[in-house]
Amino acid sequence: MGQAREVMDRLTTAMNEKDKETLARCYATEAVGYTPDKGELRGRDAITSYLFDFWESMPDVRYEHAARHEAGSVAVDEGFVVGTNTGPLRMPTGGTMPATGKQLRIRSCDIATVEGGEITSHRFYFDQVEFLSQLGLMREMSEH
Repeated sequence: MGQAREVMDRLTTAMNEKDKETLARCYATEAVGYTPDKGELRGRDAITSYLFDFWESMPDVRYEHAARHEAGSVAVDEGFVVGTNTGPLRMPTGGTMPATGKQLRIRSCDIATVEGGEITSHRFYFDQVEFLSQLGLMREMSEH
């Protein structure tokens, strides 16, 4: 196992254990994240804040691996984000939606580039329609 895989596994463990300090240390200070819902996130604080929002909206959120890959300085995780929406959900527009109480299990793929033991680039992929549909929010989104 190489450094990229080790850092990505540490990130996943920190996410599942809700360990904010370890999670933040997985990222370089100037890391860049790319998300389907919030676009480009610049810097460790922006990326970790994005991930912490998931904890707020789904305190039981966890990642279920389907496959794990590594090629040089890049680690790729395929799997499912699983959780129950019991907290307010931050919307890309900046507002929040009240908790739905619904469970979700959405496909996810993460691609992280690691340099010097820290993630410098993290691409988050998940289907926003699947996410909103499972939470029962597609109708509310079309009305706003």
